[in-house]
Amino acid sequence: MVFDLKQDTDSQLIYRPATNSLVLLFPESGTSNGKQQINAEPVIEGEPVQSIIEEVATNDESASRFDHISTGFSLSPTHTNVDCESCHINGRFQGTPRECSVCHAGGSAITASTKTTAHIQSSNNCQACHMENSPSWTSVAKVDHAEVFGSCSTCHNGQVATGKTNNHPRTSDNCESCHSTNTFSGARFDHSDVSPGSCSSCHNGTVATGKSANHIPSNNTCDDCHTTASWSGAVFDHSGVTGSCSSCHNGTTAEGKNATHIATTNTCEDCHRNTGWTPLIRVDHANVLGSCSSCHNGTTAEGKPANHIPSGNTCDDCHTTNGWTPAVFDHNGVTGACATCHNGNVATGKSATHIQSTNTCDDCHRTIAWSPVRRVDHNAVLGSCSTCHNGTVAEGKPGNHVVTNLQCDVCHNTREWGDAEVDHSQISTGCVNCHNNSIEEGKPNDHPPAGNQCEQCHTTRDWDA
Repeated sequence: MVFDLKQDTDSQLIYRPATNSLVLLFPESGTSNGKQQINAEPVIEGEPVQSIIEEVATNDESASRFDHISTGFSLSPTHTNVDCESCHINGRFQGTPRECSVCHAGGSAITASTKTTAHIQSSNNCQACHMENSPSWTSVAKVDHAEVFGSCSTCHNGQVATGKTNNHPRTSDNCESCHSTNTFSGARFDHSDVSPGSCSSCHNGTVATGKSANHIPSNNTCDDCHTTASWSGAVFDHSGVTGSCSSCHNGTTAEGKNATHIATTNTCEDCHRNTGWTPLIRVDHANVLGSCSSCHNGTTAEGKPANHIPSGNTCDDCHTTNGWTPAVFDHNGVTGACATCHNGNVATGKSATHIQSTNTCDDCHRTIAWSPVRRVDHNAVLGSCSTCHNGTVAEGKPGNHVVTNLQCDVCHNTREWGDAEVDHSQISTGCVNCHNNSIEEGKPNDHPPAGNQCEQCHTTRDWDA
């Protein structure tokens, strides 16, 4: 500390902290430094040094011009009007604290204002926030958040400091999850504190980015598909979709039917699951376009097996979409002979009691049912007439039939029984066995008396012969 005592003499009063002494210097010729120490005695401890300085200073006409900055601590402007002894307790200069917190803290020997009860929780490094050269504590240069204790919301509650705005997204009070102490803006949002299912409360196109104009039709439960890490790469939850599959799976918004897809309507969900395209849950044939064979061709879908009966490709003539079997057979679509199928292997064939015949079933049977037969085509019958016409399988000789053991076709034809052409050469019994006026015409009443040996007079070619 240096005080100029007289401007014309250059006399100075100097305080030396190292020795806690006051030294008076005045110019004198013949000295090496131009000044002479006249009082080098230390100031007595406890003596009011400020009074001595003031007394010396007031003895001079010039005002005191002591430069406090030379001590390394500026008084301006906050401490300018503070009494020296408020800080220099008991006249002690050496060791006077320079840090705010030493004086401005409870329990200090130096009486100074302390942090109020309303002060935010912080360290005692006052100058980290307050300006040393400000005339007031309230002039805060900045808030060094590194010196602040507690959570952000302790201060940023709308009272102590700015809090969340009215349009702030619904969140917890962990401000630091998204914001930094450098600035509120440019927050990187930490969605971990967001309640599930509430994305749309922010992502509504007003508070934060919402669904784009080309977003698929869906509800507003964003987290069904999206994650908080990124919008893209959504794991799609179809339970939240409100539109039809094809509104998205159209080849533009999302993958659609591929080039090899069977011809169908666009009702995808009738066959596919929403967890995966394959395997199908079923094929709803009501939505399939085109004929059965366009798919059931052995390539796209199962076709006719190798042992299928010869037929056209109009599968639905016989089969239904509920199942291949049992088939309601439409013989109109059959291209082969009946016996091709009705052979006892592929389909029911001739029974054990069937008459001997060729395998041309449709000569006698209808395609709608085996029985009754529409007719018997005797051209397709094998064996003799009596094989069938025995009174069991088919009508046989009536009780009044002429006695004969000949085959039926000796006299009868397959067109009709009546009007049989009797080949008498094949008859071995006497004429009267038939020509007795019961079975056939016998002797007339005017016949000459004769025995019953017709052949003695008549021939089988002509009665009158």
